Amino acid sequence: MHAPLQFGLDTFGDVTVDLDGALLPQHQVIRNIVEQAVLADQLGIDAFGVGEHHRDDFAVTSPDVVLAAAASRTSRILLGTAVTVLSSDDPIRVYERFATLDAVSAGRAEVTLGRGSFTESFPLFGLDLGDYERLFEEKLDLFAKLRSEGEISWQGTVRAPLQPTHVYPKTERGSLPTWIGVGGSPESVVRAARHGLPMMLAIIGGDPARFTPYVELYRRALSELDRPDLPVGVHSPGSSLPPTMPPVNCSTRTSWPTAIASGPSEAGPPPRAHSTTRRSTTARSMSGPLRPWPRRSPARCAPSGCSASTSSTATDRCLTSSSWRASGSTAPR
Repeated sequence: MHAPLQFGLDTFGDVTVDLDGALLPQHQVIRNIVEQAVLADQLGIDAFGVGEHHRDDFAVTSPDVVLAAAASRTSRILLGTAVTVLSSDDPIRVYERFATLDAVSAGRAEVTLGRGSFTESFPLFGLDLGDYERLFEEKLDLFAKLRSEGEISWQGTVRAPLQPTHVYPKTERGSLPTWIGVGGSPESVVRAARHGLPMMLAIIGGDPARFTPYVELYRRALSELDRPDLPVGVHSPGSSLPPTMPPVNCSTRTSWPTAIASGPSEAGPPPRAHSTTRRSTTARSMSGPLRPWPRRSPARCAPSGCSASTSSTATDRCLTSSSWRASGSTAPR
């Protein structure tokens, strides 16, 4: 029996413009994100995610801090990332921060680990981009061990050996719900299955149906590895609009195709077309009355088109993309 579909919203903290066309300061963008999370909680949205970037066109560098602020003003919505760039972070510190977030949110924290769509964090933190694959593989291996919340030891090449130790705080549930963000390579799909972690497909653009083979590969890999059935989530940029709603006049600071073209291949090829929702491939409902919507670096939307927005302001409507996730079992909680 299949679990109910979960619907979530996420944002990269795009630096947007106000209704007069002026760029919003980054501190205001961050405050707006907290307000969006509050509204999503009130509307019954299942999950809210915040991305991590270290660039001038995205305001959020520390999603866990933003999510902690949202946790203090929400009561039921899941709070997670989209994604946490594990390659350029320390797995122990990531686990500690999100275990802390889990405590202050009363068990509503989750994390999606990935390599990100851009590479600016590597030189910023003194890392060699030539170690791109090795950094993620080894750090993910360590993070997977941390999820046991027991005594662990670890040895690799990207840090000093970890002698038998415990990491704190422990979560109330005994482990932190964790997803693996996959941008479109079979190796990443198999990696998620090997570590026994739910897979979140990052559909940047194009026909979502082309990702169906990745879901099939994931299911097959889980079976061959004797892993239980795990959730599959799908992220796709955009907003969903009823077919009767007039088009929304939305101007953007930069074009999404230009932005994504500067990212690494992990994000997948540059989009040929813009999809508008995140739907689980298990839902078999990829195509529908959805309008194309350029997503990254969204800016201003005319109020006339935002009457049915899930946001409190016209600008908010452009900020969030949507996500669906489902499987034969619920996500680890």
